Order: sequence, then structure tokens, then C-alpha cells
Amino acid sequence: MSAPAVLVHRDQDLLAAAAAARLVTAIADAQAARGSASVVLTGGGVGTAVLAALAAAPARDAIDWGRLDVWWGDERFRPAGDAERNETGARAALLDHVPADPARVHPMAPSDGPDGDDPEAAAERYAAELLAAGGGAVPAFDVLMLGVGPDAHVASLFPGMPALHDERPVVAVHGSPKPPPTRISLTFPSLRAAREVWVLAAGESKAEAVRLGLSADADPEKAPVAGARGRERTLFLLDTAAASRLPG
Repeated sequence: MSAPAVLVHRDQDLLAAAAAARLVTAIADAQAARGSASVVLTGGGVGTAVLAALAAAPARDAIDWGRLDVWWGDERFRPAGDAERNETGARAALLDHVPADPARVHPMAPSDGPDGDDPEAAAERYAAELLAAGGGAVPAFDVLMLGVGPDAHVASLFPGMPALHDERPVVAVHGSPKPPPTRISLTFPSLRAAREVWVLAAGESKAEAVRLGLSADADPEKAPVAGARGRERTLFLLDTAAASRLPG
């Protein structure tokens, strides 16, 4: 796994704009090198702000949207179109405004989807889709974006919960300390399959979680963000408030 690097921006708006510009470059470079690219989206305030900034940026046209696979790191197990779903926010902020190939947009199943109200089956379905796309392994995502909670969780991997130790690519999460209680999430092995992992954080409420995530002796059991690392690169993209407790 790669050692993390830290980039700090003045405020959340500048952070979102800079991350969007960085994402354009990463996707365009991957498409030039390999013919296609893949990204993993996150929800939350900063994650959605990045997507909105990308939708508004003229540079978005540098991306061949028809050759981009879009995945999600986690999802709230709610009905399709529910405002709490990360997919709903991503479509409103970006995907409804670009010519993405619907066959290459891979949302996690909703609670009224093909598996009904069975999150385990929905997680197994997503795992099978990932393995099919990766030829039997989780794809080497070009960029995987993660938000981080004040409790230092990433995706829906919360401190002290069994999903932290699960080796399956995707798991159902029950009893989430942050509502809604039922979710679907990629696990650490899937997160670490990514070439690049970007942790996005803004605001003073995230500062302690960011500090833990960058501490050399941090325990991913207690601070899951400390276990979020890319194979080739890990970036912590922060605003000044989220970076306020870093040494120096």
C-alpha cells in the first residue's frame, strides 16, 4: 500500500474544484493509457460537491464518458430514488448531466430492487458484478474516492464492526451507528484494489478523524480511515479546517 500524501485547500469550495480538476486529469490519463477508466464515487457533502464541480467544469469534456465505469464505495439500503441514497445524489450532481453509458454505471441495488429487502443478496450481487468486470478479481479502480466521518469511518466501515475483518468484496452492514442502519459497502480488500485512493474531508468536525487517519500508529479497527490506502497512491484532500490538527 502507498504512503499517504496531504494536500490542503483554503475551504470546501476550493477543495471541491481542485479535486474535480484532478479527477478530470486522472480519468483522461487512464483512458489514454488503457482505453477506459473506472472511478468509485462517495456520497456526503464533500463527495457530492466534487461531482457538482466536475459537472460545471468545461474541462469535463476531456473525459470520454462512454469509456468510463462508475462504481460506488457504499450505499444506504433504501428504495430507488430515495434522497438518502448516494446514487441519487450522484445522478443529480453529475451523472444526469453527462453522456455516461448506462451500462457502465454500476449502482448498488436498492431495497426495492431485484433482491427485494435482502441486503445480503444485494451485496452478493454487487460482488459478482465487480468480479465479472475484473475478470475474477475486484477491478483495479483508477480512482476511489472516500469521505470520512467524525468517527473516522470510511464507506460504511465503522469502528469496531465485523465488516472491518470481512474478506468478501462487498458486505451488508447492519446496525450502522449513522442512520440509516442498513447499508452495503465495499470492504478493505476492495478499497485497496484501487490504484489511487482519495480521502476527502472538510470542516473542523473531521479534523480528529483526519489526524488519526494519518497517524503512523493508528489502528484501522478503531479508525477505519487509517486502513484506506491505494496500491499506487493515497491522497488526503483537505480544507484548512479538516487539516487543523495535523502536526506542523
